[in-house]
Amino acid sequence: MKDPRVQSAIAHWGPRFVSNGVPLTDFQEVTAGLERWEDWCRGWSARGSLHERLGRATLAAGEGLSAAEHLSRAASCYHFAKFVFVAGYDEMKAAHAKAVECRNLALPLLDPPGERVAIPYDGGHLYGNLRKPVGVARPPVVVMCMGLDSAKEEMDTNESVFLARGMATLAFDGPGQGEGEYEFAIRGDYEAPVRAVVDFVETRRDLDAARVGLWGVSLGGYYAPRAAAFEKRIKACIALSGPFEWLRIYDALPPLTRDTFKVRSKSSTDAEARSRAATLTLADAAPRISCPLFVMAGKQDRLVPWQDAERLAAAAGGPVTRCFIEDGNHVANNRVYRYRSQSADWMAGHLGVSKQ
Repeated sequence: MKDPRVQSAIAHWGPRFVSNGVPLTDFQEVTAGLERWEDWCRGWSARGSLHERLGRATLAAGEGLSAAEHLSRAASCYHFAKFVFVAGYDEMKAAHAKAVECRNLALPLLDPPGERVAIPYDGGHLYGNLRKPVGVARPPVVVMCMGLDSAKEEMDTNESVFLARGMATLAFDGPGQGEGEYEFAIRGDYEAPVRAVVDFVETRRDLDAARVGLWGVSLGGYYAPRAAAFEKRIKACIALSGPFEWLRIYDALPPLTRDTFKVRSKSSTDAEARSRAATLTLADAAPRISCPLFVMAGKQDRLVPWQDAERLAAAAGGPVTRCFIEDGNHVANNRVYRYRSQSADWMAGHLGVSKQ
């Protein structure tokens, strides 16, 4: 009998793994061999190591693009080794370090290539991966907000649809996310880190800071519209399966998700975590959103009810495009073809990009 935590992770996250770069056979083989949650990080790290070895071998042979593909796949596996594995903190950190290392090795070899950037924030730095489309002198940029358990190393397939349409992407780890989770706690007023990111974009002569879009996934589907409500330099915003009021659904979340929030909000007790969850709300912020907003949710979402997306759409102060997918799960990872390209087309239109 598999550990219920393993069963929960498999049931909730299989389509996400595959849509974000993990080969289906890898998902099937790794999870088939896991009985205890305590073995999760080790099992996925072993598969990440396999792809890393392939990447390093092809890199040594001078095959840069192939190396980038292998290393990005390794980064995804290492990321999913750590994504909600907060019970084994040191093991989680080691897997995360490998995810970052592999993606950083891949970045300059990608097509188009990427650049690791450090963004000044609250006395320290937030880290991001910046990629620019080929042949565009000063492209608009889509700032990508992570969720509770996602990180910039998971974003390759999501970045690709924007890059292909002439937009740069800046996937960054905010407070409580990825490389930002050790120094900074989750915060409800996500406009603060987004403000720092847009300030950074304005320092770059190779980006058009007058055309900045915002994209957020899962809990990032809360963070992005929350930031857009207060950061008026944002020209358009995409919100994917985000909660409207985190506390209202908090007690119904899977235990692994609540444990992860507790750790990344730096809460000492369950009661403190619930108190911090209450700070993540769009109730007062949504009417202040004036930029165009694309809201997507799967109607079969068992994590964040799709009605939260409808609440956001109904409350937003600016123009809204709804995309509700009848048979979609959380972030509609089982039906990415129903929104991923379409939302990128929508963003390109609002950032003034010519049709490809």
